[in-house]
Amino acid sequence: MEWKIFEGLPQEEVRRILAGSRRRRFARGETLFHEGDPGTTLHLVAKGRIAVRVTTALGEVATVELVLPGDVIGELALLSDDGVRGASAVALEPTETLVVGKETFAAMRRDDPMVSDFLVRLLAGRVRRLTERLLEALYLPADVRLLRRLLELADVYGDVIPLIQEDLAGLAGTTRATVNRVLRRELARGTLELNRGKVTVLDRESLARRSR
Repeated sequence: MEWKIFEGLPQEEVRRILAGSRRRRFARGETLFHEGDPGTTLHLVAKGRIAVRVTTALGEVATVELVLPGDVIGELALLSDDGVRGASAVALEPTETLVVGKETFAAMRRDDPMVSDFLVRLLAGRVRRLTERLLEALYLPADVRLLRRLLELADVYGDVIPLIQEDLAGLAGTTRATVNRVLRRELARGTLELNRGKVTVLDRESLARRSR
């Protein structure tokens, strides 16, 4: 597995960092860390997919991002002054990570400016995605947002998307009731199939036409 955060680093340095990491395994539904926890480590995702979730002011839980193999998660708490996790991370399937401690991460940033360059690009990408999602929430109806998320997820998972409706609602910025209504409508159209805990996309072209 190659992680983007190591791009440009000497292989000897990468091997040293990985040798000092701890391998962790998480079952589906297991939490890597909780929102509000002290952040002393970051995770290099080697296998599986992870949902990043935040709690709203009303006590509801929203999925705001998916983290994939080759990505890094948990670095924000190591960069912030308070060092507190701003979100929870939950494994959506059997997941493996390599855990890097705060001191090792600080040494990486100190010894090689390319690590900081990567972090700037990473954070800029997240800000760009959040801005796009905000504009969608302001100007696009919920059904269009959901169709766009389904197409994006189909690119990640293939045609079978193993996410529950609460996760889809969080990613689309809407309610579970709206997700259920839209999915049932698409089921009647024959563009997708619904099974327990997963959605199967049958007609991407039709979904794409109505997500514009």
